[in-house]
Amino acid sequence: MSVGMKVSFLVVETGILILGLLGNGFIGLVNCIEWVKTGKVSSADFILTSLAVARIIHLGVILFDSYIMVFCPHLLATSKLLKVVTILWVLTNHLTTWFATCLSIFYFLKIANFSQSFFNWLKWRVDRVVLVIFMGSFSSLSLNLLVQDGLSELWINVYSVPERNMTSLFDGSKISYLKGLFIVSLTYVIPFFLSLISLLLLYLSLVRHSKNLHLNLKDSRDSSTVAHRRAIRMVTTFIVLFIIYFISILTGSWIFTKIQTYQANMPVLVISTIFPSGHSFIIILGNSKLRQIALNLLWHLNSLRKSKPFTL
Repeated sequence: MSVGMKVSFLVVETGILILGLLGNGFIGLVNCIEWVKTGKVSSADFILTSLAVARIIHLGVILFDSYIMVFCPHLLATSKLLKVVTILWVLTNHLTTWFATCLSIFYFLKIANFSQSFFNWLKWRVDRVVLVIFMGSFSSLSLNLLVQDGLSELWINVYSVPERNMTSLFDGSKISYLKGLFIVSLTYVIPFFLSLISLLLLYLSLVRHSKNLHLNLKDSRDSSTVAHRRAIRMVTTFIVLFIIYFISILTGSWIFTKIQTYQANMPVLVISTIFPSGHSFIIILGNSKLRQIALNLLWHLNSLRKSKPFTL
């Protein structure tokens, strides 16, 4: 790969990662400042802050991995370094995925309205339900770490042998590699379906609520309807970005099975970075408090820029 392509990859990747760090840093900073001022934090803000912190660490791991991939690819054959990076990536990826999933479930239980007694039982215990789901997610983390450790061993073997023997070595382990990817994929299916179910039930609740408003001749733009639509947009965006992220990871792994070279994963790595970076700005736009603070900050910065005298 040419130097120009490597530089372009790093510029684009670093730009997306910086935006992600700014977005997630803003969310975490705003909620932490409010937490210090008031001495309390809501469940939604706690989930958002935890998600932001986990994503900042996750983006840092991706940034480190990107520079290693470009400047020191031979370090991919270093067992200790690769395993540390793999463990950090798996752990932070698990946390970010499940915090976002728990946020979708929280929105559903807080906003949706159903008459079933079981739903009401869950609604009254929303904090405990979300906590149990999040703690239960760690049952898949150990399996994910074990499988990823095996895949890391394959990476080490591939990069530590001469190029002429690389294909023959990998062909003998390809079936095991694909089996490992299948197991890893299952850990993404569970949070995806939980978020999808939350979205469908939110939509069903909105339809029922809209019908009741129509029958009672009430304004269809009441606060509950607005909250439903905002939550649906938030969860839908998360699911779409999650699908892109999931497909990019599988695509990168499939490319590796065909080419066995790190350069082919660079475009895939850029695409996969959009999820943790872009979703933070969707959260800011969808949260009235964060959106208002962001607008005030932008207005203040714009005022400072205009008031600063021009000098040569």
